[in-house]
Amino acid sequence: MTERSFRDVEYNYQLINERIAEAAEKSGRKREDVTFLAATKTVDAATINHAISLGLDHIGENRVQELLAKYADYDLANCSLQFIGHLQSNKVRQIAGKVDLIQSVDSLKLAQEISAQSVKRNLTTDILVEVNIGREENKSGVFEENLEELLCQIAPLKGISVKGLMTIPPICDNKHKISKYFYNMHKLFIDISAKKLDNVSMSILSMGMSSDYYEAILEGATMVRIGSALFGARNYT
Repeated sequence: MTERSFRDVEYNYQLINERIAEAAEKSGRKREDVTFLAATKTVDAATINHAISLGLDHIGENRVQELLAKYADYDLANCSLQFIGHLQSNKVRQIAGKVDLIQSVDSLKLAQEISAQSVKRNLTTDILVEVNIGREENKSGVFEENLEELLCQIAPLKGISVKGLMTIPPICDNKHKISKYFYNMHKLFIDISAKKLDNVSMSILSMGMSSDYYEAILEGATMVRIGSALFGARNYT
């Protein structure tokens, strides 16, 4: 990356933090109540580490192969590495013990494999359960009416600790529509929290990305996953 690209990241990082702080204040919270996680798909390790040097302390990868390719080069002494993409059960063993949190658990089968691989390594893996809040057929995640049942099935598994929920709402053409999805997700988060299920802490609500993280925070997100707004437009070729 060029020096100019690094400067762009520095500028974007400051701007995003200012907007997070503003949205947090508007929602009656403090800046430190919202975690800024950088989505690092297609971003090289040098650029990621430059962002970490600025104070970024959470990063998330979407693809197992890419995570493994960059793993040795991340500055993990100063940053938490999480997995935020769709995860196949047969790839869990490749990242078990390498990530601090798996955000996209959407089935009992996947949770059982995370449990098995965690027990094998004598560790506990923190997870979020993914909710398909927009009921989209082409997206993963459990429907909200099936969430509590899935949580009750996952909670007793050894080697797993449920820390909360995540979602990717539908693409919307206006802020009111997207805010409604975030509002419904937060309500679900609060409802589950009130049930005080064993081994389900509900401390993290991960929702909101580059185009809508401000609205997500206004509606109660405790973690936002931001990629292009920090690193620039992605090249997926």
